[in-house]
Amino acid sequence: MTIPETPMMPQYEISEDPQGSVTICIHGNMDAANAGPMMEALSARLRKYAISSLTVDLEHVDYLDDFGTLVLAELRKMVAHGKAAFHVIHASDKIKELLSLLDFDSLDEQLTIQQKRSPGVFVRLGETSIQQVSGLKYAISFIGSIILSLIHVCSRPGSLRKNDTLLYMQRVGVDGLPIVALISFLMGLIMAFMSSVQLQQFGANIYVASLVSLAMTRELGPIITAIIVAGRSGSAFAAEIGTMKISEEVDALFTMGFNPVLFLVVPKLIAAVVMVPILTLFSDLFAIIGGLVVGISMLDLTVNSYVAQTIKTLTLFDVFWGVLKSGVFAVLITWIGCLRGFQVSGGAASVGQATTSAVVSSIFLIILSDSIFSVILRYWG
Repeated sequence: MTIPETPMMPQYEISEDPQGSVTICIHGNMDAANAGPMMEALSARLRKYAISSLTVDLEHVDYLDDFGTLVLAELRKMVAHGKAAFHVIHASDKIKELLSLLDFDSLDEQLTIQQKRSPGVFVRLGETSIQQVSGLKYAISFIGSIILSLIHVCSRPGSLRKNDTLLYMQRVGVDGLPIVALISFLMGLIMAFMSSVQLQQFGANIYVASLVSLAMTRELGPIITAIIVAGRSGSAFAAEIGTMKISEEVDALFTMGFNPVLFLVVPKLIAAVVMVPILTLFSDLFAIIGGLVVGISMLDLTVNSYVAQTIKTLTLFDVFWGVLKSGVFAVLITWIGCLRGFQVSGGAASVGQATTSAVVSSIFLIILSDSIFSVILRYWG
C-alpha cells in the first residue's frame, strides 16, 4: 500500500503480518524539510495497528540527517511504550555511519534524565561540616590579609587610595545619614511615648529623658546604626566585589601586581570605621530629639528641663562606650561584606546569595558582639 504525501515528504509503505509485526519501507529523503509532517503521518497510521514489533526499512532512503534520526528515535519511543521491538534494516553505509555518530542506539537513554539519589543525613552533615571548616579557614586567612594590608598602609600612607576612601565615606556616612536620622528619631519618639505611659503614674515624667538618652547611647544607637549600615553598605560591598570576582576583574588586579585586599578592602574598612561612629552620634542626637518632642507635647516638660536631665544622666563614658561599639561593628560589617564578595563563584545568582549572606551574617555578628560588650560592661562596672 503506497500513500503519496506532499511533494516535500517521502513516500512510505506499511505492511503487517498476522503476528503483529509491522514493517515501514521509506522512499526518498528524511531531512529537516519533511521530518515534522512525516512524524505526524506515521504516528496517525501506526495507532491503527496492534504492534508487536516495528521494522523500518531504509533501503530506498537516499538521504538522512539528524532530523530524520529524530523521526526514527520517536518511532522507537512510541512502540517502546507497548513493549514492542524496534529494528532498522537495509541502511546504507553512509546512514549507518551517521546513526553511529549520533549514537542512535542509546539516544533514548541520553534523553531520559535519571533522578539522582538524595544523599543521606550523615553525608549532608559531613559535606556541611567540611564546607564550614573550609570557610572558617578562608575567613581567618582573610583577616590576616587585612591586617597585613593595614600594616602596609601605615608604613606607606601613599599606597592608600584616598579618593576611593573619601567616596566610600560619602556612601557610608553622608548617604546613610537621612535614613539613620529618621529611624533614630522615630525610635526615640516611640521609647519616650511607651515609657511615659508608666512613668506618668508615679509623677516621674522627667525620667523619660534619662531612659531615652541611656538606652540610645549605650545600646540602641550603635545597634540601629550598624544594622542600617549592614543593610546598605555591607551588602553593597559584597555585591561590588562579587561582581568583580565573576567578571574576573579581581584576577586581573592580581595579574597586574595589585593586592586585591589593599586595593578593594582597606578603603572600605577605613571609611566604615570613620563614618559609623559619627553616624552613631547623630543617631543618639536624633533619638533624644524624638524623646524631646514627646516630652514637650505630652508630658508638659520644657526644653530646658529635658535637656538638663539628659546632660545630668549621660556621662562621657556612656557616649564613648557607644562609639567604641560602633567602631567594632563597622569592622565586622566591612570584614564580612568583603569576605562574602571574595567567596563568590559562578554567576549572578551567587552574587545575590553573597549579598544576602553578608547582611544576615553581619546582623548576627553585631548582636553577638553587643552581647559580649554587655557582659564586659557588667563585670567592669
